[in-house]
Amino acid sequence: MAKGRTTLGNFEVVTEIASGGMGTVLLAVQTSLNRAAVLKKARPGIFELAELEQRFENEARTAATIHHQNVVAVYDYFTHRNDRYIAQEFVDGTDLAAVLHEQGSIPWRVAALIALEALRGLEEIHAVGTVHRDLKPSNILLGRRGETKIADFGIAIDQKGKALTTPGMLVGTPAYMPPEQLRGERMDGRGDLFAWGVVVYEMLTGELPYPEPSAGENETLLQRMERGKHVPVRRHTGDVPHWLAGLLRRCLRGKARRRVATARELRQAIERRLGNPSPADCRAAIACWLWDAQVFQARKHETVVRVRPSLPRSPAHLIRTAVLLGAGLVFSAVLLIYFLPPKHLTYVPAVIVDPVKKIPLDRLEGLEAGWEAGTIPGFGKGAVEGEGGEVSSLGDPEGFGAGVESVADGGRGSGAEEGLRAGSGR
Repeated sequence: MAKGRTTLGNFEVVTEIASGGMGTVLLAVQTSLNRAAVLKKARPGIFELAELEQRFENEARTAATIHHQNVVAVYDYFTHRNDRYIAQEFVDGTDLAAVLHEQGSIPWRVAALIALEALRGLEEIHAVGTVHRDLKPSNILLGRRGETKIADFGIAIDQKGKALTTPGMLVGTPAYMPPEQLRGERMDGRGDLFAWGVVVYEMLTGELPYPEPSAGENETLLQRMERGKHVPVRRHTGDVPHWLAGLLRRCLRGKARRRVATARELRQAIERRLGNPSPADCRAAIACWLWDAQVFQARKHETVVRVRPSLPRSPAHLIRTAVLLGAGLVFSAVLLIYFLPPKHLTYVPAVIVDPVKKIPLDRLEGLEAGWEAGTIPGFGKGAVEGEGGEVSSLGDPEGFGAGVESVADGGRGSGAEEGLRAGSGR
């Protein structure tokens, strides 16, 4: 055990990450497996209310039934000296709320990929019979490698069981809650899809589709949502494709029966339009944008090297080209797309920050921060260089055809704990 660290069962506490009304979030190491973890400690005295005690335990038990790469994993639920803890996966990154606060909005294609990854997680959540009920930007985590993960199951319910709240008790964030939840009624997966639509709308526009009424307005938030009237997303930003705007419109309808029926249906529709990107494709593109937007910075002793795998092209794009330009122009159009691909389809570097296989430092002789070239001299696959002179291979070069795109030097940051984000939501 490191000197001065507190031990809680199988976990060593490294530092406190955050503290709030429900309790404290700690960064820890699970010693038996030597992996980072997040401990959520319930605030002393909070369980004087039986409903809050049930919510805390419910979060652990609900999340523990879900095993998916787009959902934060729960490792354990335990008591130590009368304090209760949830141990869960550590996501090294930030949350979507922080990104939107800093950036305002997100380019439509990147937003669509984040939305797709969140849908994949929602589909699994619904498949085990659970409704999240609190999907919002602060509960969607974005990792430094482009991971997208849904967190915080504090008010989730079993679709066949009893909700933890009773009619008239409002638990959640009203702007992201569907009308049936605002009325205190039971909701199914279509309520989560409403919240998903609000989140995607906010990513694209920087605004909420149903903002809280200002003082003096006669209409309530619930009435506004029930009418389903909001400013069309394309009125905010015209580059959002019609198909995506149409899906959002269907998700944001006031009546549940008029929304998209399932996360699976929505996920399949987006995948078809985007060319069926794999989870790895999505992570690479999301990471590219996060690093380009300087959401993340290289830490001390860390050099980030990015390479350019390509996302699959949507067949719908080629079909439209053929219809509009005619058979005589198809061949020329395909050649143009191939040799001069649109930036948003090809500029999708992967971010590699962890050593995989060390190679001699002299292979990267002369490679400095900001260096750009098609390949690494004598190597050609991309690499990660630590400040101590250790260089790591990316392994298999397939899919990284364009080679190294850029190098970001870690400089003298505040250390390995800089920028850490717990998988806890806000």
